[in-house]
Amino acid sequence: MMEASGEETVNAPSRNYVRDAKAMAATPVDVKEYPNSYVFVVDMPGLKSGDIKVQVEEDNVLLISGERKREEEKEEAKYIRMERRVGKFMRKFSLPENANTDAISAVCQDGVLTVTVQKLPPPQPKKPKTVEVKVA
Repeated sequence: MMEASGEETVNAPSRNYVRDAKAMAATPVDVKEYPNSYVFVVDMPGLKSGDIKVQVEEDNVLLISGERKREEEKEEAKYIRMERRVGKFMRKFSLPENANTDAISAVCQDGVLTVTVQKLPPPQPKKPKTVEVKVA
């Protein structure tokens, strides 16, 4: 039998990392680009808006997270099959430079969360500046 060296545990992913990776893998998202916005569409069946958080961190990372809780058990019921996912979910997206992080809206309707991030207007090209030449 081999002894476990300290090195193996150093390289092992942390419990939080594994939990976050599972939560991210379990949350499919569609991302669409429109002329004036980016739209993120996430299926959130059975969730109330209070169960969902939409945040911007580090200035340009959109974070969609929350938790689906198990229903209260009735004493006489026992599960024959349990396939619906419960627990935390999370997705992170790096937003492009032209995303306006001050203009984000989120709406959850019929179990679908739609997060809209407006685009910043394109920078105006600088007009040549005319300098008056004075006669000395």
